[in-house]
Amino acid sequence: MKNIIFKSIIVVSFLFSSTVFAIGLDDAKQQGLIGERDNGYLGIVTMQEVRDKVQPDTQILIDDINAKRKAVYVKLAKKNGITLQQVEKLAAAKAYEKTNSGHYLWINSKWTKK
Repeated sequence: MKNIIFKSIIVVSFLFSSTVFAIGLDDAKQQGLIGERDNGYLGIVTMQEVRDKVQPDTQILIDDINAKRKAVYVKLAKKNGITLQQVEKLAAAKAYEKTNSGHYLWINSKWTKK
């Protein structure tokens, strides 16, 4: 069952890397504005040197992607008979694994470059 969930999460991650968000999301991650959190969702990197560069539309991008992620996570949880929190945790693990070097991850309650 975990294999099915992991495969589903991989498909989901490709959906969120689509052309519509590729430039905005990739650029925001590359600039260190957005990072992957340990709950399967994106967050704004809040270190001072990064906070100064955050553009107003960054939160809109995060909210939009996180809402889409949650909708998919809910479907995966129902389909596989597990909790939303379990899917979120699996998605976070997969996102951490796939995060490029130099991008931010939320580790031990702080933002850390991979």
